[in-house]
Amino acid sequence: MTRHCRRPSMAARELPCARLPVVSIRKLPPLLFRAVRSVSTAGLVEGLVAVGLFGVPRAYTALRYQGQIHPVPDAAGAPVAIVFGAGLQSDGTPSLILADRMATAVALYQAGKVETLLLSGDNRFAHYNEPQAMYDYGQRLGVPAAAMVRDYAGRRTYDTCRRARDVFQVRRAVLVTQSYHLDRALLTCDGLGLAVEGVPADLNPYPTEPYRDWWTRELPATTQALWDVFVMPPSNVVLGDPLPIATTRSAQRVMGEPREALALVKARPGLDAV
Repeated sequence: MTRHCRRPSMAARELPCARLPVVSIRKLPPLLFRAVRSVSTAGLVEGLVAVGLFGVPRAYTALRYQGQIHPVPDAAGAPVAIVFGAGLQSDGTPSLILADRMATAVALYQAGKVETLLLSGDNRFAHYNEPQAMYDYGQRLGVPAAAMVRDYAGRRTYDTCRRARDVFQVRRAVLVTQSYHLDRALLTCDGLGLAVEGVPADLNPYPTEPYRDWWTRELPATTQALWDVFVMPPSNVVLGDPLPIATTRSAQRVMGEPREALALVKARPGLDAV
């Protein structure tokens, strides 16, 4: 018996229903079948490799450091809060996420959780100075100049943690950044031997698309951090003579006026801008 389909535009007529053929890939010609199966297998393998390379490290850091992340009131505190740079607006003032990091660090300072803010950011170009913008913003929020130290060569998370340890002689710190970045910052500084805890700086809703991009970027960035810390440390970190933050603050008190931290370091040739 033939099935009929009624079409709305042809109410008075009935037409036989067309039966779509079902094709199994096993019925394809042998060469085409092997090609389709190879592509499917390759896609599966690539997916598993991607999960292993990027997903697993990201999941590991989230689980490993979840117990070391606290809001400002619950933070144990440390002598130093490390604030990571995060871009500037076209007028040279902190971006929204950087302003939130500074506001969170200031809250830690005002709550007596930290004594000094280490402001670490990029200053590779004369017209781009993250640490100075952070410093100016901190002063506007009421932090005294003597309680802030500018690190002009914090070009990336690894550089900031390495310079905190080797240049500024930090041994214990509170890390201040947004949640999407905090796991990797903790992984990096902890892997370099610092005793750290994290305080998230998510004070505002951020645009959905950029925030998704930032979070996605953390997948390969976390894998890179593991490589940098435990396999092959980068050789291009800008270092210099040790400048313990305690020594810097003592020098500021003796001289009676605030001075930026790196002014007390004998800069290597060609590094005056950083």
